[in-house]
Amino acid sequence: MPAGAAGEWDLAQLMELLSHNKSSEARFVERKFIALLDQPVESSGELSYVAPDRLEKRTLKPKPESMLLEGGMLTLERGGHKRSLPLADYPEVGAFVESIRGTLAGDREALQRAYGLALEGDAAQWTLTLTPSEPRMAQIVQKIRIGGSRGEVSSIEILQADGDRSLMSIQKAGRPDKAPAS
Repeated sequence: MPAGAAGEWDLAQLMELLSHNKSSEARFVERKFIALLDQPVESSGELSYVAPDRLEKRTLKPKPESMLLEGGMLTLERGGHKRSLPLADYPEVGAFVESIRGTLAGDREALQRAYGLALEGDAAQWTLTLTPSEPRMAQIVQKIRIGGSRGEVSSIEILQADGDRSLMSIQKAGRPDKAPAS
């Protein structure tokens, strides 16, 4: 079938569906697979997103902590200590943050500023692979795989250049729990 033919699933259609998400609440389970450890490190909590640029991750287990991204500022809170970082001062962190925020907002241009994009699957089950285009970012992150169905993100897998990886399974609030894939 030629590119752009009717019924073909493509990046433009995915970004259009994602751009309709103005806000969402979800639960997450994140597993970090670290070469030095025998077992993955697991955390869980809540995510909230408000378009175009507010993303909050509240980890509840094993220890409470939060990460709030609002505009160009990242605020971290752990153990009663709060720290705010302007993303402009940390370009690698900013590029990583844009991978998630840009996907949630359906902002293809923001994603393409820092990543090469590849889409696999169809509307019912898709995977968007982000490959860093900046050499400094590529030294940290090999690729980011974001999976979902239609306009909803259900997983974020980060493959680090050193071989470690993390997998976050996301369940929209109000849905029954499913066992996360590993």
